[in-house]
Formats: sequence, C-alpha cells, structure tokens
Amino acid sequence: MSSWTLKSIPPHDWFICLDIDPYFDHEHNPENIFEEGFTRPLPLDERDIVVTVFFNGDPEKPEFQIETAEDLTKEEVVQANRTLGRIFGTEIDLRSFYDQAANDPVLEPMMKEFYGLKRMSRGSLLEDIMNRIIQMRLSHKPTAKKMAFKVREAYGTHLIHNGKTLPAWPRPFQLAKANPAQIRKLGPTLKKGEYLVGLAQDMLAKEVDLNYLDKEAEPLEFYETISKVRGIGPTSAQDLMLFRERTDAVFPSNMQKGAEKGLRKWIILSYGGDPANTPEEEFQQMIKKWTGYEAAAIEFMFVNWIIGSKKKKS
Repeated sequence: MSSWTLKSIPPHDWFICLDIDPYFDHEHNPENIFEEGFTRPLPLDERDIVVTVFFNGDPEKPEFQIETAEDLTKEEVVQANRTLGRIFGTEIDLRSFYDQAANDPVLEPMMKEFYGLKRMSRGSLLEDIMNRIIQMRLSHKPTAKKMAFKVREAYGTHLIHNGKTLPAWPRPFQLAKANPAQIRKLGPTLKKGEYLVGLAQDMLAKEVDLNYLDKEAEPLEFYETISKVRGIGPTSAQDLMLFRERTDAVFPSNMQKGAEKGLRKWIILSYGGDPANTPEEEFQQMIKKWTGYEAAAIEFMFVNWIIGSKKKKS
C-alpha cells in the first residue's frame, strides 16, 4: 500500500467539480465522493493501478491525499503525480487571471461564485478523445457514459478494487486489436468503432503523436492537427484543447449558414454580440481580458451554465 500528498497551486477548490457531471465517469457518484473519495484507474508507464483521492477542502492551501493498495516505487509515484496533475490541474496557475479579468462584465461574477475552480480532465489526451468520440451526438449522458465503460471493460486492463473489477481505459496496443464491429455491439456506432481503432493504430505507427499535442503544441497547432484525426471535427477539437495543462486556447471562426458555431458563438452571445456579424477585431475585444487564460475563462462559463441549468430544473 502507498499513500502520499499532492499539492496544488492555489486557489483551487476541487469540491466545485462535484457538481459538474461531465467531469466524471459511469462508475462515479459525485454525491458520495466527498466522504468516500474519488476512485479511478490510473495509467503509469508500465502498468495500471487504482487510486483513491481525497481533497482537503482548503482553496488557499489545496492538497490531495492519494491512496492505492499497490506498493509503488518512487519513480511510479512521480508517474502517478504527473497523471494526477493533468486530471486535477494542480500545476495550472490562475492567480494572475483573477487580477487580469477582475472587471470583465461576464466573468467577474462567475469568478467570485466559483472561486478556486479548475477544470478536470481524464488521465491522458487519448482518454479524453475516446470519451469524446464515444459520447458525441448522444443526448442521454448516463447511457453515453455506460457505453464508454463497456469499451473500457472490453479492452482495458481489469483491476480489482474493494473486491470489484474496475476496468482501466484501453492503451493504444489494446485498442488497436479491436474489431469495430465488436465495439458496435457495446453501443457506439460502427463509425465510432472505426475512429477509435484507427486512432490507436495511427498512434502505434507513430503517425499521430498525442503526447506532443497534449504537452507541447501551441493552441492553434493543436486545433489544426487534432481536427485532421478521423472522428474529431472542429467542435471536438476546440473542446479537447481545453483539457490540456495550459491556460491558453484559441477560438477559430467556424461559420456555418452565415453564423458562428460552437464556443465562439456562445462567447459572442454572452457578450451581447451577433454571431452572424461579429468581425474578428470585435471578437478579440470581447475577450481582451482573457489573454493567455482563454481555456480557464471558458471553463468558468461552462460551469456557470451547468449549475445554472441545474438550478432551473430544480
């Protein structure tokens, strides 16, 4: 058994994330995480393990307590922290952002209400892509999450936690051997199965370098490159950019039928603009206070929308 503490750059209030269902997978019940911890498979360089994570609840001195039944070497703890840092955004520094966007008419009230928010992602860009491809165009998210779980169950390593099997996300060598027709039987369409298998095969052939895109590529390069991967269009490429361990992002124009689509449209509407008639200069003026923190800013808007929608339903 191994346990250790992972510190995060403040401010960071991870408990805000418990209200955001898309951050979590099929096996998670956010209502129980506060007391029971957040348990998930974690990919190390050579093997997968299961970790349970507890947050100390202090936005100004944020710490995560990590526990695993496995005996880890010092190097494996380093590997685990690297992945956990991506998941929780522990190295994302938003301190200057709070000062820079303090008077923004749209963001200021959100930044006060959700002080300490950082986005959650999955353990790797591949996990984020798999999750995105499986769930796209599915409106009933519990069903979509169950499909993603079934794909993990069919092709990922089976791990044991508290006497139950918990499947890891498949690695490229596991997914590359899959038959798209068999994936179809798990719920996703045949096309989605082809996208997943094709991506894994391209990674093994070194035709796609997700590690470079995730860690090093500038936002526009990321967008243009990932958009060329089969199954990932402009909207998915834009969203995937936001899960990286970076605060910056770009919002390329994506005009369809005379109006902007996706996040750019949402931003323009939020600032009282017209998605069919907003020149680039005007758009850049709207997000001027976001410079260098575009990914962080849009996450505040996303969380505000999610929680606002929940309040309306209740």
